[in-house]
Amino acid sequence: MKIYHNPRCGKSRDTLKLIQAKGIEPEVVEYLKDTPSPEEIKEVLGKLGMKPMDIIRKGETVYKEKFKGKDYSDSQWIDILALNPILIERPIVVKDDKAILGRPPENVKALF
Repeated sequence: MKIYHNPRCGKSRDTLKLIQAKGIEPEVVEYLKDTPSPEEIKEVLGKLGMKPMDIIRKGETVYKEKFKGKDYSDSQWIDILALNPILIERPIVVKDDKAILGRPPENVKALF
């Protein structure tokens, strides 16, 4: 199991605690420091069954200033996410061929 985690985010911390409470120590990827590649983002999106726009944090300043209202292809959005990881919604938990967005944190229980 792997969690794309931001330790400053309460939802991300709560999701990690839920996983650990099950006795699981997931691989923790602090995605703001260890940014996923475009290929990795595409793979995670496939496991989530989502499009890039589904995981973009539209409240972030960088989104509002640079990307809001602009029309990009999915491939372009994936590149944008790789270059601006702050825009990736968190946490994302991956187990085998499935992934869950931990908003709310209880969503992760579907992977147990």
